[in-house]
Amino acid sequence: MLTTRAVLAKLIPDTTAGHARLLFVTEGEASLHFAIQKGLPLGVVENGEGMVIVDAGGGTIDINSYCKNLGEATKFEEVAAPQCLFHGTVFVTVYARLFLENYLQDSPFLMDLNSIVDRFDKATKLRFRNSDQPQFIKFGSERDNDSSCNIRFGRLKLLGSDVATFFEPSVDCIVKTVLDQSKHVVLVGGFATNDWLFNQVRDKLLPHGLDTIRPVYHANRTVSDGALSFYRHHFVCTRVSKFDYGIFSTPLFDRAHPDNQLEQRCVSISGQMRLKDFFSVILPKSTQISESKEFRRSYWRESKSEKLPKGTSIPVWCYHGAVIRPKWKDIDTQNYTELCRIEFDFSQLPSSRRFFRKGIYYFDYDVVLLFGLIELKAMVAWKKM
Repeated sequence: MLTTRAVLAKLIPDTTAGHARLLFVTEGEASLHFAIQKGLPLGVVENGEGMVIVDAGGGTIDINSYCKNLGEATKFEEVAAPQCLFHGTVFVTVYARLFLENYLQDSPFLMDLNSIVDRFDKATKLRFRNSDQPQFIKFGSERDNDSSCNIRFGRLKLLGSDVATFFEPSVDCIVKTVLDQSKHVVLVGGFATNDWLFNQVRDKLLPHGLDTIRPVYHANRTVSDGALSFYRHHFVCTRVSKFDYGIFSTPLFDRAHPDNQLEQRCVSISGQMRLKDFFSVILPKSTQISESKEFRRSYWRESKSEKLPKGTSIPVWCYHGAVIRPKWKDIDTQNYTELCRIEFDFSQLPSSRRFFRKGIYYFDYDVVLLFGLIELKAMVAWKKM
């Protein structure tokens, strides 16, 4: 999808060579490069200690864990599957709105709720750093007063302890996720500039032996500068798969196998009893992946024709649910997503005859996934007869 947009924008030509010029990098990995180049205290990288990159942004908080590669001085390995948490700075504003809507329920200034929330979002939230001090939202003129709601001269006064509750879900989710992950936690992103968020995360992680660090350079340049560093230096040599990736297949039915489901039975054109909608995992979740490693699995198809049709394609799926070792499409169906389709001229596949049933042709091939360079590459491989 992103490659297509780059072609439509005429950034690259729509050719194999043009596509090869486009590289993708996650925000977490770009943040790692930025932190190594500009944000970490002296000695952290040199000592080979692990770190968790917490990219606290507008909508999400993205968490990536890395450790130093023992064999290469300038390389890092991703050691846990990346996590994306919906607790970015926009949710602080959401909680503020819910609080203020209830707080102003009996006030004539309830009609100004949108303006009050907007001023909170653009000013009060950004400078909040102390729950012991009252916080003010300037939204109106000096004529606007309502003592029952602490509104005086167009300023709404809130307890600092109330404002702190708007940040609690974000702080708690960061702390819960990074505990026992590493020795250093690097907080980056626009939300990281908020002193309250940084101080709360630091104070809650410190008793667990985790140091929280914030880059000294401009946080809004983290991804752009980190992406340039990724292109030049390429620090990360292994990554961890976030989901289970594979295809749906029809393996042979084995009545004695406890996993086989009777309701999944079907009969192939050769008369074999097979199972439909079985999720054949090629790349399991939380697998550490080097940039050059291939993940492949062998499959075969039956046909009454000596050639498969040219228009055949193979969908590649990912499972992003909670089931460990997913196997069946009809279990937790909503968490299966079609990732892409492998399309090529299947009529090129060589056929072979098997002895147990005449007139049926068999086509053997491998589905190959490469996931070491951020973006997925999927292909079909076969032995040339």
